[in-house]
Amino acid sequence: MRLKSEALANQLRGEIAPVYLFSGDEPLLLDELADQARSAFRKKGFDERTVLTVGSGFRWDELNAEGSALSLFAEKKVVDLRLPTGKPGRDGGKALTEWCETPPNDKVLLIISGKLDGSAQKSKWYKSIEQCGITVQVWPVEIRQMPGWIMQRMRSAGLEATAAATELIAERVEGNLLAALQEIEKLTLLVEPGTSVDEQMVVSLVANSARFNVFKFSDALLAGERARALCILHGLREEGAAIQVVLWSVIRDLRELAAMAVEQNPSAHQPLEYNPMWRKRQPMFTATLNRLGEKRVIALVRQLGLIERAGKGMHDGDPWSGLEDFVVRATIA
Repeated sequence: MRLKSEALANQLRGEIAPVYLFSGDEPLLLDELADQARSAFRKKGFDERTVLTVGSGFRWDELNAEGSALSLFAEKKVVDLRLPTGKPGRDGGKALTEWCETPPNDKVLLIISGKLDGSAQKSKWYKSIEQCGITVQVWPVEIRQMPGWIMQRMRSAGLEATAAATELIAERVEGNLLAALQEIEKLTLLVEPGTSVDEQMVVSLVANSARFNVFKFSDALLAGERARALCILHGLREEGAAIQVVLWSVIRDLRELAAMAVEQNPSAHQPLEYNPMWRKRQPMFTATLNRLGEKRVIALVRQLGLIERAGKGMHDGDPWSGLEDFVVRATIA
């Protein structure tokens, strides 16, 4: 059975399923689901626990052995299987399918997996788990969803906050869910009960935990998000990031955008170099090209070339100031 994460608690209050599979690429949310499940298992008498991690050298015979092993004290056991890649391979798929066909009465298999692609969800082993047990797919919290997510977590912690306060926290943690939770925990200690957290309190109490990096800078540029791009750019400079590294990410993406612009069928463009993230980012590139147009893309590439030369000491001007001007030009609607 496939469930949403918010429906898991209700299911766990009933009969424990033989197999649980939690998958996704947000570690914090996966860990929370796993902790919730383990707590429910303990209440139902599953006191023993074995952890297996699928990696280099892992033998699926270990899972088979756990399935057939008898507990010394006839206690119920949780077999905690970690599958970071989301790909068990042929042997793993066979082992998981066999477990689901004849699940042990005294064990529950808890699988914590990385994000599963479409082919994995169509596989025999995945369908066997859906028929035998419970699957929950965890989705990352997008930037636009962060303020609402933070508001919900603050209320769960007994805090009330203004919309401006949650938006500021979201801006400062820049997608880092763990940092957001840490700041909420700190607020519960520092804020008087019954006090509503406002923007000024966040300014004085919440650290700037933003995970600034060059990839987020480039994504903000492509999306036309001027304020966010400038915020990340200033963060990178304050953190002492090398200007050459910052320029590299932008030049790489602008080069792809320029290549798309001169093609007769931009939607069919393939990266100039192998890029495993291309399929996920392609819609953003297409939207950027539609927003800017071919002439502006070519002009921006030329401007970026001058900034790169300034970064190498081959042209007059401050490359950081040049990038600020570039951000303004690249994000004009």
